[in-house]
Amino acid sequence: MTTVSENPVVREQDGPTLSIGAICDALKVDFPTISISKIRYLEDQKLVSPKRTPGGYRLFSSNDLERLRTILRLQRDEFLPLRVIRAELDAQPAGTFPATPAQKHATRPQFGEPLPSRTYGIDEVLERTGASAALVRDLEEYGLISGANGLDEVSLQVIQAAAELAQFGVQPRHLRQFHTAAEREAGLLEQLLTTGLRSRNPDRRAEAMTALEELTGLVGNMRQLLLVAELRAIADKAS
Repeated sequence: MTTVSENPVVREQDGPTLSIGAICDALKVDFPTISISKIRYLEDQKLVSPKRTPGGYRLFSSNDLERLRTILRLQRDEFLPLRVIRAELDAQPAGTFPATPAQKHATRPQFGEPLPSRTYGIDEVLERTGASAALVRDLEEYGLISGANGLDEVSLQVIQAAAELAQFGVQPRHLRQFHTAAEREAGLLEQLLTTGLRSRNPDRRAEAMTALEELTGLVGNMRQLLLVAELRAIADKAS
C-alpha cells in the first residue's frame, strides 16, 4: 500500500497536493538553502498551514507552495522579519500574494548560500556597474571590497550601490561607518547564536541558520525604523 511519504504527489478533491519533501525540492530551484526544518519552522510560526492526513503527514497545496515562495522571497530580497511578512500576507485577498517588485539590482546574496565562485575583471566591473576606476580603487582602499582574488558578485553589488550613492555626493570614506556598523551587527548575531552555528549536530546548525535569517530581518527592520525616526527629526527641524 502506497503511503503519502512514499508518493510525493497526492491527488485530493481540491487538486494535487505535495509532501513536505516534494515542496522542499520544488523550492530549492530558487532557494538553494531551503530545508525541511525551515519549512516546519515557518509552519510553527503560522505562516503556512498545510492539511494533514489521518496519519499526520503534511499535504501542501499549490497555493501553499506559492505562499512559501513569497515568504522566502520577502525574507531574501527585502530582509523583512516574519512578523511583517505574516501581516502583509494576511492583508492580501485569499489566494493572492504581494507582487514581486521590479528589481533594479540583482538579487541580494544570502549568507547561507555557498560563496560565489565566479570573479570579474575590472573592465567587466566598470562596464556592468557604471562606476569609475577611481571609485573602485577608493572602495578597496577603505576596506569595503577586496580585489585580491578578483571581484565577486557581492563586491559587484557594493560597487554599483556606491556608484549610485556617489551621484548624491556620498563618497567611499563616508561608507566606512556602514561597514563598521555591519561588522558590529554581525558580531552581535554571531555572539547570540555561536553555540548553534558551531554545533556538530546538523539539525542544530540548521536551526541556528534559520534563527540567523530571522534575526537579520529583525535587525534590518530595527535599523530602518531608527533611521526613519532620525530623518523625521531632521525634517521637523527644517520645517
